[in-house]
Amino acid sequence: MDMTATFQHHRPRLLALAYRLLGSRADAEDVVQDAWLRWAGTDTAAIADPEAWLVTATTRLGLDRLRTATRQRLDYVGPWLPEPLHIAVELPPAPDPAQVHALAEDVSLAFLALLEQLGPEERAAFLLKEAFDHDYGLIAGLLGHSEANCRQLVHRARKRLQEGRPRFAADAGQHRRLLARFMEASQRGDNAALQALLHANAQLVSDGGGVVTAAIRPLLGAERIGQLFWAIARRGGTHPARLGSVNGEPAILRFDGDHLHSVTTIVVDGNRIARIYSVLNPHKLRALVTAEDTGASLQ
Repeated sequence: MDMTATFQHHRPRLLALAYRLLGSRADAEDVVQDAWLRWAGTDTAAIADPEAWLVTATTRLGLDRLRTATRQRLDYVGPWLPEPLHIAVELPPAPDPAQVHALAEDVSLAFLALLEQLGPEERAAFLLKEAFDHDYGLIAGLLGHSEANCRQLVHRARKRLQEGRPRFAADAGQHRRLLARFMEASQRGDNAALQALLHANAQLVSDGGGVVTAAIRPLLGAERIGQLFWAIARRGGTHPARLGSVNGEPAILRFDGDHLHSVTTIVVDGNRIARIYSVLNPHKLRALVTAEDTGASLQ
């Protein structure tokens, strides 16, 4: 068995698992590196199923880090949002209308934010079953619970996540049109246009991490959100923006000079925007993309 080749073959799957567990690109990469160190120090000749071994090691390392991160996030300044894994300066290709994505295959900021509602073991059980199709026997052994207990963990997690999803899913075209109109209205600070795009009880969540200015708690209501963007535009505080993608979903990219200032994604319910997620913490955006990468003028 070529240890390095075997690990590299499974590495994308391990990184996908660690990222969904932790919601942090940097932490996920650290966990996968720790899994490699354990793998390299093991007598792999005695391992019958390398994938199961690596998934188990990655999950246990990820759970340890997630428990620590969960405690640390209690002291985080303002709302905590996931760290983007991939940012691109162009919109993703429109999905095939016939293609249906399972809930756990999603890596959108909205889905990862929903996962934050779950406890560490509930989150791990759900992801191992729903995203990676592991049997309950493996999950039970990994988490130290009975199979029946693990089934309950997955059932509760699935129920809670479904409750947080939009009641009326919009198609990809509607999502993009609303995002583009929201970007244009927010850049102008057009309060009336913004309120027309938003659900009356829309929610804005922004993550500045105490590093840059951002709301320290979620902002609720179309009127308050519209007034915020109106005030920002009136003060001349808007940043050049363009449409791009974050984790494969359409997003607004705003720039401060040559550097990425923030990324914003939306959740659409029917024909209105229900939630807005903005990541402004520069530590989560560092070295991902610059204005020079856009190859086009910014709005």
